[in-house]
Amino acid sequence: MFVDRHDAGARLGRRLAGLVTGADVVVLGLPRGGVPVGFEVAQALDAPLDVIVVRKLGVPFQPELGFGALGEGDVHVINADVVRLVDVTREEMSEVEERERAEVLRRVRRFRGDRAPVDLAGRTAVVVDDGIATGSTARAACQVARARGAARVILAIPVGTPDAIASLRQDADEVICLETPTVLWGIGTWYVDFTQIADERVVELLQRAAPPAAGGAVPREERTVKRSDPPEPADEVAVDVGPVRLLGQLVVPEQADGIVIFVHGSGSSRHSPRNRYMASVLNRAGLGTLLLDLLTAEEEYERGTVFDIELLAGRLAQVTNWLSDQPWAAVLPVGYFGAGTGAAAALWAAAEPGSRVAAVVSRGGRPDLAGARLAAVRAATLLIVGGCDELVMELNQAAQEGLTCENGLEIIPDATRLFEEPGALESVADLTRNWFTDHFGRTRVG
Repeated sequence: MFVDRHDAGARLGRRLAGLVTGADVVVLGLPRGGVPVGFEVAQALDAPLDVIVVRKLGVPFQPELGFGALGEGDVHVINADVVRLVDVTREEMSEVEERERAEVLRRVRRFRGDRAPVDLAGRTAVVVDDGIATGSTARAACQVARARGAARVILAIPVGTPDAIASLRQDADEVICLETPTVLWGIGTWYVDFTQIADERVVELLQRAAPPAAGGAVPREERTVKRSDPPEPADEVAVDVGPVRLLGQLVVPEQADGIVIFVHGSGSSRHSPRNRYMASVLNRAGLGTLLLDLLTAEEEYERGTVFDIELLAGRLAQVTNWLSDQPWAAVLPVGYFGAGTGAAAALWAAAEPGSRVAAVVSRGGRPDLAGARLAAVRAATLLIVGGCDELVMELNQAAQEGLTCENGLEIIPDATRLFEEPGALESVADLTRNWFTDHFGRTRVG
């Protein structure tokens, strides 16, 4: 199994590194799940990363059957055999194309913004996705890449069935697949963490990757994250924890009423737009925030560390001690905001004897992974889950039964794990702000 999409991409990148070389290589990630995988492949190949936005053109009365594909730049690929077989009319085809063309344009603007697409003419296009079920989208992407002028098309995926892989060899010059189970059951079953990827994450990864350049990839050391300025000046901090140095961003408003340490799960970072948005809401409410990565860049791809809750909690406790040693923070209440496995680490650390943590909030987290430690948590704890995230909701309900401290469970209707639905993340932010401000007001020292 793969830890997550970044782990899958790192492994795929190692496989491709010896097979695909040269400055003419372009990595094309299929949004959204293929972009984190493609990001790691692009890093391994020192190649630029771009999205390839395609839409299958489905037969009106049988949408799962495609009569062609449409890509940006109005690139059409039509399967004349299907058109003849189903006797679809020109008018019906035009109606489908118009609808899908609008969706292609919307997605291109969302993911790439004002940047121009990477020119594929005469280059090697490596099309990447997080897995292949039927292969229809990957097939369309390969066809569109070819139509845009790619001299060679390679399809690279972590997992897919032998039958699907064989059929795709008709559209790609080469197909590289790490795992080929006879029975797939579903792409997500091959990942420990198959959390849905938000649009914001796609945009962030594209910004971090090498931008388009005439000579190919930009040197890795010149790649930077393009981020909007935070609402308050942010200080870059480094905290030494044993043999490793952890990096973070610290924001402390004037006359802050407390400080919240963010503990994210795998596949996220202190640069995550979602985390930065949540932090900005807390900053505007007069709360300080510390966005920190508890794992080094190398450790993020080691399955043993990603899910080592005790290790993460131990580091979090040491970071909290470091924060308490700062003269300006001595009188400030401390809270933890955790997501994914970070929620379990936050609760584990809050259960330590002598912990000064006043409040904990879990957003779509896995508090159940804290196990028996839940009963020792004394900090007021709020669990927030999406109403459509049924499995995580059940796990949170079970974890709540193990808590003996003041606690609450809030369910955001119609929201999924990443709370990307309209208004969902704003609801999470409001609940989080209110929980911390209320409990910090009760516990402030001095």
